[in-house]
Parts: sequence; structure tokens; C-alpha cells
Amino acid sequence: MTAQTDTAGSVTTVYQVSGMSCGHCEGSVGSEISEIPGVSSVKAVASTGEVTVVSESALDPAAVRAAVDEAGFELVDPA
Repeated sequence: MTAQTDTAGSVTTVYQVSGMSCGHCEGSVGSEISEIPGVSSVKAVASTGEVTVVSESALDPAAVRAAVDEAGFELVDPA
């Protein structure tokens, strides 16, 4: 996780994911993360490796890691 912002009724978190190189990769990561309960939107950008997730509340990091792993990529731990 690189950044988290709380706003009224939602939390926006930016994760860093390694290995994404195309639109299909973005879709795979987005699809898996969107299945986590409470997620309302996901935007993955292959060129930067950033995945922005808007959810009802803070997500369990293990659930996000499992979703990224399931898509075939790696969640990068914050420095």
C-alpha cells in the first residue's frame, strides 16, 4: 500500500503491483480485487504498476495480496 485516503463513506487506497504490462493484466488484477467484499471500484494502470481501490472501509491486506496473487502478479510491500 502506498497511500490511503478516508472520505465520507469510503476509503481510497493505492497499491503497487509488479508484473503488469498490458490492458489484459490491468483487467485481471481489477477483476480479482473487485471480488473482495466492500470494494466499489478498482483502477489498475500497467505503466505505473499502481492499483487504486475504493472501498467501504480499509481492506484486509492479506485479502488484497491473495487477489493479486490469484491474478498472477505480486503486491509490492511498502518501503
